[in-house]
Parts: sequence; C-alpha cells; structure tokens
Amino acid sequence: MLISFRSPPAAALAMLAAFAPIALATPQDKPDRPPWAQKTKAGAPKPGSPPAPAPQPPGDTGATPGPDRSVPAPTPEEQQQSAGSQRNRIRVAVNLVTVFASVQDEKNRPAPDLPIEAFKIFEEGVQQKIEFFESETTQPLDIALMIDSSMSTHKEFAFEQEAAAHFIRQVLRPRDGLAVYGFDESVTMLADFSDNVGSLQAAVHRIPPGAGTSIYDAVYLGSRALGRRGEDRRRVIILVTDAGETTSQSDFEKARREAVRCGALLYTIVIRPVKNEGGRNTAGEHALETITDNTGGAMFFPDSIQDLGIIFDRIDRELRTQYRLAYYPNTPGPANTYRKIEVKVLGDYVVRHRKTYLTGPQWTQ
Repeated sequence: MLISFRSPPAAALAMLAAFAPIALATPQDKPDRPPWAQKTKAGAPKPGSPPAPAPQPPGDTGATPGPDRSVPAPTPEEQQQSAGSQRNRIRVAVNLVTVFASVQDEKNRPAPDLPIEAFKIFEEGVQQKIEFFESETTQPLDIALMIDSSMSTHKEFAFEQEAAAHFIRQVLRPRDGLAVYGFDESVTMLADFSDNVGSLQAAVHRIPPGAGTSIYDAVYLGSRALGRRGEDRRRVIILVTDAGETTSQSDFEKARREAVRCGALLYTIVIRPVKNEGGRNTAGEHALETITDNTGGAMFFPDSIQDLGIIFDRIDRELRTQYRLAYYPNTPGPANTYRKIEVKVLGDYVVRHRKTYLTGPQWTQ
C-alpha cells in the first residue's frame, strides 16, 4: 500500500469550483490563495498567467460585485519551491507480511482445518490483525534442493541421490518449480527451476563428488535464486549436508540475512558420518539450527541413511498442510531492520513459523 503526501488532486479542485457560490460565503476563501487553489470558471486566467484586469462594475442587473480574485503570477522563487516540494514528497510503504505456519498435534502429526479464531499473531509483542487466512495454502512451491557432495558424504552419497530423486517425484505439483544444486567447495546449479521430474532426477544423479563444504554459500545462493522468483510463491530450501562448514566465502550472518530477506523456509537434513559430538565439528550444525529456526523450517538428524526417505516424506506432508496468515504491521519498523514475529495457536499444538522478517524501504525521495 503506497501512501503519498502531495497537493490536492485536480479533480477535487474542479469540484470545489463547481460550488463557487457557496465558497464565496466562507471566511476561508481569501484573495491571496496560491494559484492552484483558485476557483476555475470560463474566461478565468490559468494559474501562472499574467494578472487579469479587475472586474468592471455591473450594469443595471442589480448584482453585487464580488471581490477581486486576480492574483499575480508566481515568482521564479515560488515556482522553484513548488517544484522542490514535489520532488521531496515522502512515500511510505506499508507491506503485507505473510507468515506460513506448520502446526502439529501432540503426536507430532500435521493438524489441519483449524479456524482463524485459533490463531494469534504478534509483531514485537504487539498483537496484529490477521487480514488474510488460508487453512491449507494453495500457493505454488519453489524449492532449491541442495545436496552436499563433499568427501565426508561419499560413503552414503548414492543412497542420498535415490532418496532425493524419490522426493522430487513425490513433492512436485503443477505450477511448482524445483532446482537442483550440488555443493562442495563451490555451489553448482545442475538444473534450473522446473516441474520436469525426469530432468530433475537426472540432474541429481549428475552431482559430482567434491572436497570442501560451503554451507553458508549454499544457503546464500539458494536464497538469492529463490528471491528472483515470483512473489506469490512459497520459497523453500532443502539442504542435505554433513554440516561441516569449511570453505564458504559467505559468513553466517550474510547467509541468514539473505534467507530471512527472501522469506525462504529452510529444511536441513544433517547426515552425520560420526555420531559422537566429541568426534566432529558441530559449529556448522549450531549455525544451521539458528538459520532454520529463524526461517520457520525444521532440522532433522536421521539415525541412519535409511531414514532419509521418511524425512523427505514428512517434509512433503508438511508443505501440503501449511497455514498462511498475513497482516499489515500496526507500526512499521525502520527500514532494513529485523522485526520479531510470534504466532500462537489455541489448544495443545506446536506451531513453527518464521521468527523474524526484514523491513523494506520506508521512504523515497
């Protein structure tokens, strides 16, 4: 919604002019009005034209002469001030904030068909009015499927590829789009966004083996790619990785900021070659936990590689049973700042949603 502070529109002035006899009787009608506020009638000079001659006394019509409404043309200084005020008018952007919520019951199953009355949404602790509600969103999906091909994943890599290929066939619907990425010391797109299941599955099997692990680069570049897609779409990153960050050029905050900015849901599946935390670097896991929580996604730690198919199935079910809520913030925050969101659901439910969003520009010149 765009709110502009500017001069009264011409249509409104024309309407005032039509009621000139009434305007003559009001004390606010002064001869020293600026040119744009003058009433318009046939033969009247346009604002900015040379002054018109004073009206002549009437003949024997019995009419009473009105006040002289002619004004001098604006000076160059006045014209410059008027142009400057138009250039510097402030435009305030109040954006609709959309939140996707995944709700589970006490048995960790999706809880569908809850009414709008069951939900409350807060921004910075202040309750907001829910302007839009969809109990099972039909918005199409854009998914960046990103598979770690670093050396530590090679042992189970073939199984990961099969599970990912199965997920592609299961999750894609008409109008959805999915892109396939492999990442090691670099991030490579193997297939651009499409709903061509066969082509996407073939791309998964073409992911080459690598050495390092660039987790932050994968999240950052996946978010950038999703951000270039259409606005009325859900944005999802599915990251299959050992979480052993080693070679990214991006850092944690850059990756997190981009994921939050584009509104992506991050689902992270951590394949742990070493189960004992004392035997592996857990810094990447903790970083991914933070980003995943911020975006409203979920994090999974399969006990065995055979659990990967079950996890993909769960992600698929969750994406098909999400609630969509939207609101206009009561008090929009300053530009380019994080704003905290909280969604509450009445009853014995657990709800996941993005915890924050980044505000856009609030004014322009």
